[in-house]
Amino acid sequence: MNILATIKKPIVAAALGLIVGLFIGLVVLGWGLWPVQWTNAAPSSLQPDYQNDYLRMAVDSFVRNPVNDLAIQRYQALGADGPAVLNRVKAGYPDQNAFQTFSNVVKPTSAITPVPGGGSTSGKSNSMTGILIILIAIIVLGILGFAVFKYMIPLFKNRTSDTPATQAIDLTKQSEMTDYSASGQEQPISQFMTTYVMGDDLFDDSFSIDSPSGEFLGECGIGISETIGVGEPKKVTAFEVWLFDKNDIQTVTKVLMSSHAFNDAPTFQRLQAKGEPFMVDRGKKVTLETAALQLVATVTDMEYGQGALPENSYFERLTLEIAVWPKMLPPA
Repeated sequence: MNILATIKKPIVAAALGLIVGLFIGLVVLGWGLWPVQWTNAAPSSLQPDYQNDYLRMAVDSFVRNPVNDLAIQRYQALGADGPAVLNRVKAGYPDQNAFQTFSNVVKPTSAITPVPGGGSTSGKSNSMTGILIILIAIIVLGILGFAVFKYMIPLFKNRTSDTPATQAIDLTKQSEMTDYSASGQEQPISQFMTTYVMGDDLFDDSFSIDSPSGEFLGECGIGISETIGVGEPKKVTAFEVWLFDKNDIQTVTKVLMSSHAFNDAPTFQRLQAKGEPFMVDRGKKVTLETAALQLVATVTDMEYGQGALPENSYFERLTLEIAVWPKMLPPA
């Protein structure tokens, strides 16, 4: 939780977004998917050794085909490095007379600029295009990274941590169970808390009832019995509380109804067929009994929803405490 809170800070989110953008832009895109490709690079862009080789070949070509314009064009392709390369190659060229002739042809040229077709413009253009693409990718990915950390993580957190079911769990944890021993009563063998929050349309909570020694005695639970109106989320107007006893032949059920459902004759009659009806109220206790078990369900907290439906007709939330005691069985 603290990590998420830190990430949500604008400065931290921006820094993380920039780091992610740089990594993806440089490593993934710049070196992996879209590396800069050097094509038709000008001789002026070559390493010194390759420049030396280039000029030797230019001199060799001039010796066999003494075209002055072509010799000047090839020399000018070296750009500002031309004089230095000419001096380096002169020292080791085998035919000094031929080299001097080549040098006399090209050295009077004062404007040492790349000529069209020399390849320099193409190589530098491709390089700049590649760098520009990487920079744009870094900026875009940085913005996307910032957006992910600032907006998507909170949305993901809301979806995973603020659902009605998880809200219900939090409310249940905040509720205190009754200490029956404090009032001189026997402690139940099983005691549970459960909460419904509107929007949990699949609400159906059940619990296993075990003896102190771990023997299975039965089960109990609560689920949605009736809804009112249409649309989502469902508007729950009644719940069913049930108790199953392994020593009994049937499951006992009672219906916890909203004030509206309890006082609406058609709804009351329809739900009465599912079990004995009770109107929900804060502090209300409902008792279920089987051959060997007694269950007391206490409404510790409740709130009705507000909307276009009849007043007090559906629940915004409901917290129920369930306590189960064993009953003394008659001698066999």
